[in-house]
This record gives sequence, C-alpha cells and structure tokens, in this order.
Amino acid sequence: MSYLNPSDAVAQQENLARQIFDELRTKTFDGVGITRVSYGEGEQTARNIVANVAKQLGMTVEDDPAGNVYMTLKGRDPQAKPVVIGSHIDSVAQGGNFDGAAGVVSGLIACAGLIKAGIKPLRDIKVMGIRAEESAWFGVSYIGSRSALGTLPSNSLENAKRSDTGRTLSDHMRSAGCNPDRIRDGHVFLPPKSLESYIEVHIEQGPVLEEAEIPVAVVTGIRGNRRLPNATCNGEYSHCGGVPRSHRRDAVIATAELVSFLDCVWEECEATDKDFAFTVGKFFTDQEWHAMTKISGRVEFSLDMRSLDNNFVESMVDRVKKKVEEISERRGVSFNLGNVTKADPGVMDISIKGEMIEGAEVLGIPYIQLASGASHDAAAFAAAGVPTQMLFIRNANGSHNPDEAMRISDFMEATRLLTWWLSNKL
Repeated sequence: MSYLNPSDAVAQQENLARQIFDELRTKTFDGVGITRVSYGEGEQTARNIVANVAKQLGMTVEDDPAGNVYMTLKGRDPQAKPVVIGSHIDSVAQGGNFDGAAGVVSGLIACAGLIKAGIKPLRDIKVMGIRAEESAWFGVSYIGSRSALGTLPSNSLENAKRSDTGRTLSDHMRSAGCNPDRIRDGHVFLPPKSLESYIEVHIEQGPVLEEAEIPVAVVTGIRGNRRLPNATCNGEYSHCGGVPRSHRRDAVIATAELVSFLDCVWEECEATDKDFAFTVGKFFTDQEWHAMTKISGRVEFSLDMRSLDNNFVESMVDRVKKKVEEISERRGVSFNLGNVTKADPGVMDISIKGEMIEGAEVLGIPYIQLASGASHDAAAFAAAGVPTQMLFIRNANGSHNPDEAMRISDFMEATRLLTWWLSNKL
C-alpha cells in the first residue's frame, strides 16, 4: 500500500471544500448577501451543515451549553491535551460567505486530509464552530468562545439584547436549544489549561494580501481596542446666518475637530511605525432638530481605537478626554463620551508562529507576516492563556459585505499549511 503524504491528501479534498461553501451559500443567502444571525436560523443552518460533514468523515460531534459545535478527530492518546481549530459560524447581515466559515471548513478539510493519508494524530483535534462572534447582533463580542472558556461576564446573558428583536441573549440561547443556566452557574466547557493550543484560519478583511499578490499570511498579533460606542457632543442650535463664528457653539465643528486631531495622531504613528488605527463609525445629527439652515446643537458619534500596543491604546483614551476638554472650553460645547469598552491585544504564540513560517517555507507557499486589525475569537483564547496562532487567506473586496472573494486555491494553500502543522508539530 503506497503512502499518501498529508499535503497530497488534503489537496484531494478541494471538491469537498467547494461543496461545503456552496451549501453554506445556498442555504444562508438572504437575497443580497449572507445572513447568519447569532442564535438565529442562518447560524443554526451553518452549524448543521458542518456537523453533517464531520459525521460523514467519521468524526464525533457534540455541542456545549452555548451551542458551539465540536467536531473531533480522535487522537492516539486520550490523555493528551487537544488542539482546537476554530472560527465563527455567524455573520453580519448581508455579509459574505467566507468570514468565519472559512476557518471551520479549513479545519474539517485538514482533518479529511489526515484521514485520507491514514494519519491518526497523537492528540484530539477539535474543529470548533463558534457561535455569536459578531458584536453587531448583541453588542458583545466573542460570546460563544468566551462562554466556552468561562470568561463571558454572566450579566451579559440578561443585559445583552439582540439588535433585531430586543430579546435577551439568554432568551435567544434557549430558543436555539442552548443552556444559558449552565453558563450563568459557571460551567466551563473548555478550561483554558486543558488545551494544547488554538489555531484560527480566517480571510484577511483588508487589502494587504491582495495588493501584495500573496495567498497566505502568518498573523503576528491581534489589535486590542478601546471603544466609545455612544458618545455625544452638545452645543447650541441657532440660525446659521445670524450667529458669527466667535459666538457659535457648533457641535458638528467641535466633533469634527476631535476627528481631525485623531487623524493627525494616526499620521504621526504611521511616520514612526507605531501601530494605530481609529474609526468613527457613527456620526450624525438629530433628524428631529437638524436643518440645512441650523447650527447643529447635538452630534452623536462612536469611536473605535486599535493598536497592538495595549499601553498606547489605553493612553489614547486619556488623550481623547484631554482633547475634548480643550475643545469644549474653546468652543462652548460639552462632550459626554459615555462608557469605554476594552479588549486587550491578542498575542500570538511565538513558537507556533515560527512553526507556521517553517511550514510555509517547506511547502513553498508564498507568505508574509501581518498583524490583524480586526478582532477574532483567537483574541479570546489568547486572553485566556491558550497558546494561539492565526493564518490569513487572501480575500478581495474586503469583508462584511456580499462581495467577499476568497479564491479556493488560496484557501487550499492555507489549509495545506495547517495540515502540515497538524501532522508535523503536534
């Protein structure tokens, strides 16, 4: 009987990968894009699709109290710590087919390659389909992964409400057949110290790989963030023609000055190779009060600041507070920044990162090293102390939109690298 190496074996699984992606697209298409609402029908459909594939491959399937699905290729030593290969199965509304799902499918295809090659790993390989990663639905990130790791604040179960229904997280969990009471009681399905490592394959959600014409990136870290979800600036409504500049209390101009200040900081950071990014995702006046001929008396806005340097992004919160005090005094307005939420940077495991680089070079896969500007479940695992590593796949047209355009050939290269690591480094 001739030996089939894992790289060749996984290459033979390309048709299976295409079939899974096609089924996911067909069954969760909303008429415009892909919608897999957290603890909704589309997410459950995605869970069932990947679970059925795992069963056909002979893998065991189980769900935890949060509804995360685990598809396990059993190893030779049941006492050895398992490795988790995971990503999320939910999506934003009218999103793309590959965000999140690519990582789950990659884990399944890697396991299919090992099975085809006749390789039984030393330790269990758990492919994890993770619920509710997208914060768009409940305003809380990493719900599924943090529930499994025991790091989700218990008050999120009742305080977090889904954006489209207003119902609580615990209510939606129950409707999806999950058990929020066990989460509330402190049940930890995946004790962090019980895990060997966590690996997440994900599409890149920016243009770097596409512009570099490179299929794969080994991720160097995940940016932490500080967010002001509900900030306001209050000035004074008045006639736009009758009030001179010196007497205006213009909330739009004041808020725009803050935005301009942050853009200058970003420009300075780029000049000194300091990692930083900010986004004002919401910026609007009150539609019941605004008019073309009115000076705006109120602006509502949000602010997202990110960096690989946790101390720096924390210091930016203080700089913003200081800046709004200065603007307020000079322009006669008042800012209310609201609550500040935080997520610390996700640190990649230096040993696993080196092994992935070694694998890419052995296999002849073109790659670069790249920081992740977006947040991922990998950050929750890293924060819990689990050795963590990510791989990015080239993806045209960005993400969180229907035009995600991951090439299947690039997906297979990343999965070939993942399979090499599973067969050589565990």
